[in-house]
Amino acid sequence: MYRKQELEAVISQELSVLELELVELRFGGSRARPVLDVRIDRTDGGKVIVADCERASRAIEAKLDGSADLVDGRYVLEVSSPGAERPLRTLADWRRFRGRRAVVKSARLAAVGGRAEIEIVAAGGEEGSGGQVIIRDDKGLEYTLALAEITEARLAFHWKP
Repeated sequence: MYRKQELEAVISQELSVLELELVELRFGGSRARPVLDVRIDRTDGGKVIVADCERASRAIEAKLDGSADLVDGRYVLEVSSPGAERPLRTLADWRRFRGRRAVVKSARLAAVGGRAEIEIVAAGGEEGSGGQVIIRDDKGLEYTLALAEITEARLAFHWKP
């Protein structure tokens, strides 16, 4: 089976050489055809293009195929951009997307079922030292949440007719 933390570390290391970063690693597919879904972003803030995905795929595949202890047997590797509903995991993510809308899950939002769509107002503190984010709900109320209190957060995307 797959060891997610080890895979994330190996994939992150391979991507950093290419000036790319791992945004999300997901597992899918079936037992007969497991899929490693790797979402990447550029460290320079530019948009991910097909060539970035190709470079990342080649580097990751070479590393995984050379390390039998990381993956068992066959797998399908899919590399893509994080998409419009990308996860927000780090303080840098929250800072980068200030002013945007996100869907946040947190026990602190129990009054609205633990999940709410909010606007990102600000993010403060230092990475890894318990940063905080300030969010605003649809009623204009602002809340300060520690990153540790947020169980999941993704940018919100709405289709415009």
